[in-house]
This record gives sequence, structure tokens and C-alpha cells, in this order.
Amino acid sequence: MLRTRVMPCLLIKGGGLIKTCNFKKYRYVGDPINAVRIFNQKEVDELIIFDIDASKNKIIQYDLIEQITSECFMPLCYGGGVKNIEDFRKLFYIGVEKVSISSLIFENPSVVRRAIEIFGAQSIIATFDIKKGFFCNKYYAYIYSGKKNTKIKIDECLKLAKKIGVGEIILNSIDRDGTWNGFDLNLFKSIKEEVDVPIVAVGGAGSLEDIKEIVITGGATAVGIGSMTVFQSKGMGVLIKFPTQKELNTLFD
Repeated sequence: MLRTRVMPCLLIKGGGLIKTCNFKKYRYVGDPINAVRIFNQKEVDELIIFDIDASKNKIIQYDLIEQITSECFMPLCYGGGVKNIEDFRKLFYIGVEKVSISSLIFENPSVVRRAIEIFGAQSIIATFDIKKGFFCNKYYAYIYSGKKNTKIKIDECLKLAKKIGVGEIILNSIDRDGTWNGFDLNLFKSIKEEVDVPIVAVGGAGSLEDIKEIVITGGATAVGIGSMTVFQSKGMGVLIKFPTQKELNTLFD
């Protein structure tokens, strides 16, 4: 297994697998179960799945998630719609290894603290969907699949995550999502001294060099890739794929 984790980051809407650009322009890219089976064959080490509808409507598709976990040969991190301790309990019961929370950490942090007490910090992940302000260089967290600006700056988000005690943080760049233009290095450089837990970079990967750069220069602990795992290349058709272990190992030699 790689010391630096690189993992697919998938989006589901309804029962289908989709891909977005800047959290908009949904494009259907296939069946999530089939994608998981392909990733099994590729010997992927870990998988992240966010449910777009659940994030907005607070309704978790337990049946679908259980189907996915039953097919997964790798640990699964799931996010979307989690609102109480029972949701955490059900997700862990059906095989999810890590639960990602986003709006909950702002709206009901006491539930997150309680979940950490019960299930352990290593199982609770804070995901911050980040967008740069229009008229400044400050970054703000958005919730509900990027629909609502919390007006909370990234440094304040990180302080909140540390105070609550989450075991890992996913930083997802709305500006870079689906663009293939590389990760937002400025974002990660500005916060890497403030984070004392593993941090996963998501949003913008278009090449293996992008992955290397965000780890070596940006200071990310791990990397989630979306478009690179569901399309042949930028502007081309759907193809579920993943870099080989040899390619990834070569990056960090």
C-alpha cells in the first residue's frame, strides 16, 4: 500500500454515478456498483463517495450504500445527509469505514463530538467544500453541495475541526472541481502549518504530476481524484480507470 494515499472520489445522485464541474453541470457517468467492481480489479486502496442528493435533502440511501459496501474490497468513506448518531451507527453497521460530515460540523457540532466519543476520531472525517471569494483572496466553506456560503473562512474551519477532534480533513475545491487544471496550491500552502491531522486534497486533478505537486509542494497527506477516474481524458468519453500502483509508486520515489 502506498504511504501517500491516492483514491477515487465519486459522486452519486439518485442511483447513478455522476461528475460535476465547479459543483454544477452534472454528467451521468455510469453505475456506482460497476465502478466499484472495476476499482476492486485495479486494487484501489480506499474509496470516497459523496451523495449529492443526501447532502441537500438529509436522506441517506442506506440500501444503495449497503450494496456498494458489499462489493467493496477496500475501505469506504461515505458523506451525505448525516444528521444524528443513529445515521453514524447505521452507516458503520452496513460496512462504511469512515463517515464524512460537512454541514453537520457547523450546524450541530455536539453530534459530531458525540460520534467521535462513540466511534473514534479515526472514523469521523470533516469535509470542507471551499471556494475563493469574488473580491478577495480569502477562502470560505460552502455547504449543501456548494449551494450555501457559510461565510466561515478556511482557517476558522480548521480550528473548529481541531477543537471537535475529527481524525481527518478533506478539502474540496469548488473552483477546481472537474476542471483538470490542477489543485489549488495556494489554498493548501496557506493552511498546511495549521493542520495536525491527515488532510486529503480533492478538486482539480488532471495528471499524475498534479497529484505529485499537491503532496510535495502543497503538503497534502492524501489525494482524492474524480475526473481522472471516470473519463478517458479531458473532453472525452466515460472510462472507469485508475493509475497503476507502479505509476503511483514512481511519483513518490
